[in-house]
Amino acid sequence: MEKLTLAARDVSIEFPGVKALANVNFEISTGEIRAVVGANGAGKSTLMKILAGANPSYTGEVLLNGKVIDLRSPMAAKKHGIQIVYQEVDTALIPTLSVAENVLLNHMIMEQKSPVLNWRRLRREAQRILARLHIDVNVRRLVQNLTLAQKQMVLIAKAIASRCNFLILDEPTAPLSDTETTELFGLVKHLHETENIAIIFISHRIHEVISICEKYTVMRNGETVDTTAVTESTTTKEIVEKMLGRAFDELFSKEKVEIGERVFEVSHLSDAEGKVSDVSFYVRKGEIVGIAGLVGAGKSELCKTIFGAHAKAGGEMTLHGKKLRINNPTQALQNRIALVPEERRKEGVLVNENVSLNLSAACLGDFCTASFINRSKVDGNARKYVEELGIITPSIRQYVRNLSGGNQQKVAVGKWLAADCELYIFDEPTKGVDVGAKHDIFRLINNITKQGNSVLYATCENAELLSIADRIYVLYDGKIMAELTASETDEDEIMNYAVGGGTPQVAAI
Repeated sequence: MEKLTLAARDVSIEFPGVKALANVNFEISTGEIRAVVGANGAGKSTLMKILAGANPSYTGEVLLNGKVIDLRSPMAAKKHGIQIVYQEVDTALIPTLSVAENVLLNHMIMEQKSPVLNWRRLRREAQRILARLHIDVNVRRLVQNLTLAQKQMVLIAKAIASRCNFLILDEPTAPLSDTETTELFGLVKHLHETENIAIIFISHRIHEVISICEKYTVMRNGETVDTTAVTESTTTKEIVEKMLGRAFDELFSKEKVEIGERVFEVSHLSDAEGKVSDVSFYVRKGEIVGIAGLVGAGKSELCKTIFGAHAKAGGEMTLHGKKLRINNPTQALQNRIALVPEERRKEGVLVNENVSLNLSAACLGDFCTASFINRSKVDGNARKYVEELGIITPSIRQYVRNLSGGNQQKVAVGKWLAADCELYIFDEPTKGVDVGAKHDIFRLINNITKQGNSVLYATCENAELLSIADRIYVLYDGKIMAELTASETDEDEIMNYAVGGGTPQVAAI
């Protein structure tokens, strides 16, 4: 098979107030699985978007087999065999079309010559591509009815259906459960063994990099600083220290906080969609309570039902013994309850507004004088939280869409800190952020409890819960399977309940 090499030479790019890449050099050949790792804001996604034609204002050169190519549009990248699968899979698929239509969408747009579409041939060809990749999905199913893992696989099949020599996977496992990740890795390994392509794998989950990649390239501050082969002796700590440029303690040391009386109680709560069923639990003052469970267990739905973003079908909630009436997020905020949602770009921040406005969005009324926004107060609040949270931004006027994922997450958290709430709900707060930013978020959450507030922390990352939570409730199929003390349990016990082991429990309220 012909070996192809894709290379970036002295590639740079600037955004308003930010030099995102500075004279980056990068090279990969077909047949490789290469990880690109780095802290949030290191330039990983920016470089990959240049290779995928989505960042056309770059300087420097991109070469294919030594010949300069112009990648000023996604179409140009695809013509050169460069395909990318973004983390937000729903933005790259058309949910109301079938699997077959999505897999062959590029063909239907660019190569279909007849005005009459042969549906039988289309489905047969889509089925052939899926079978070639060992993907078991009905080609007639609407994409909107697929799981996240199945959507990822449909996107990969779509890339392979077109000319694909270089496949970029941007945080492909971030929204997936362990089982779904295993399925995806099976597909990636199959691609590596059977297709003459290069696979570029971007991930903050360093253990995954070690398990699936042959080499890793480290980026830091918009530059490539190292490319090394993965060996049996490669460790997570080694890679992380290269990413951060300093020594790093992998474990987060939670500060001891005095836990007080019960503050918030949920009794027999169910949601209207049937995703949450007869859930009861409590949270005490200064306590971090974890909600564990696999993807689809009902964690996000539980968080949104408490916050009033999902309709409640039954049950009640109390704060300091007072029954709450929460039918929408406004009522939740009035009761000093905050939610930092999983989908930060869609629900957590205003991506097309600046940092200053975002950090005041949850309490804008506090910064108004005679119905007019007091800009100096808003900016003063923003500067305070930019400094306290370590938000990396050239200016409080920077649009949030131009920040890295970790800094967007800090803005989403800071928005609610400014609102001075009593119960903070975090839904997958470290999704898509690097280990350094993850520790920053842990410290923020710890500080919330030191101030006498309480935290509900929902995640499928069991190691995080063991590191930061005081108690853990495990959800399976919308029901609580167990209540565990973090210091007296381990990942195996949590996983046993998370996959349905045992009998659903109701906490004593």
